[in-house]
Amino acid sequence: MESSHPHPRAHLDLIPLGNLDPLAVSIIGAHLQAVLGLHTQIRPVRVKPDYAYMAVRNQFDASKIIKALSTENDGAPLKLAVLQSDLSIPILTYVFGESQMGGKAAVVSLHRLFDIDRQVIYLRAAKISVHEVGHLLGLEHCWQAGCLMHFSKQLEQLDRLALGFCESCAYEIARRLAPLL
Repeated sequence: MESSHPHPRAHLDLIPLGNLDPLAVSIIGAHLQAVLGLHTQIRPVRVKPDYAYMAVRNQFDASKIIKALSTENDGAPLKLAVLQSDLSIPILTYVFGESQMGGKAAVVSLHRLFDIDRQVIYLRAAKISVHEVGHLLGLEHCWQAGCLMHFSKQLEQLDRLALGFCESCAYEIARRLAPLL
């Protein structure tokens, strides 16, 4: 059946910040749609968020980026920014990504995902992005080791995770997404 709305309203804006591999951004967007069912709109590339740069650490403050994104009222209700540069928060030396728990904005970095195999980098980026959007939906870290909502501080931990959720987290995601879809 053909919809009267040829372009459904996006549930999530995927926002590239600065110079990024466009294929990585497309893969992240595709996984957000495939795994979570969120209609994802890839937005035009924006400049790096210089307002969040911490020269003393040579990193970007994830909290400042999230705060700025969360004040935007146009576009989709959820926003995920992606950048190549390293991210941190004041209490951690680095983060792969950061999110507002139950909020509307998150950010992920590709900086620490390096691998000789580009496919590994893309899979890692997709896992981190889906994980951070899980936090936007209000999910906390899961205790089940194989669940994508399990906390991963190191790449080896991230690599062991499936690109999916345990039964409890899958149920919660479906329940929390129902009003959006």
